[in-house]
Amino acid sequence: MIQVAVCGPAECSAAEEAAAREVGALLARSGAVVLCGGYGGVMAAAAEGAAGADGLVIGVLSGVDRSGASPYLTAAVATGMNQARNSVLVGSADAVIAVGGSWGTLSEVAMAMRRGVKPVVSLGGWRITDALGEAVPGPLLADSPAAAVRLALAGRG
Repeated sequence: MIQVAVCGPAECSAAEEAAAREVGALLARSGAVVLCGGYGGVMAAAAEGAAGADGLVIGVLSGVDRSGASPYLTAAVATGMNQARNSVLVGSADAVIAVGGSWGTLSEVAMAMRRGVKPVVSLGGWRITDALGEAVPGPLLADSPAAAVRLALAGRG
């Protein structure tokens, strides 16, 4: 079973929240396990969307216990690792979808790229360029939740 991490800011816009909710639902309907950071914002919206579609949702929490975790998680893993949990999250994923952007989201995208997770998909988030302003190869850009999920699941059972 494919595991897809949905990453994004804990404090997000209404549009990012709606997109994450749809991404979660589409992934669940496709049979994917949804991994997320387990708290608010994009993480909670993706969890809510997946749970509403009867999906399996695993939260990889930064704290030492499950307090503050989204009620939409099927299971929560309390790592006590703070932001270092991002490595556990993306390392457990077969694909990553980043919805929106924050510093934590950027670290998840970078870690996934360094680990060779493919694909890494960006939906309305970071667009990374080099010193000349050229796009850095790697993250795939999606213009809708459906496109992000399609890219994340491409070529996978």
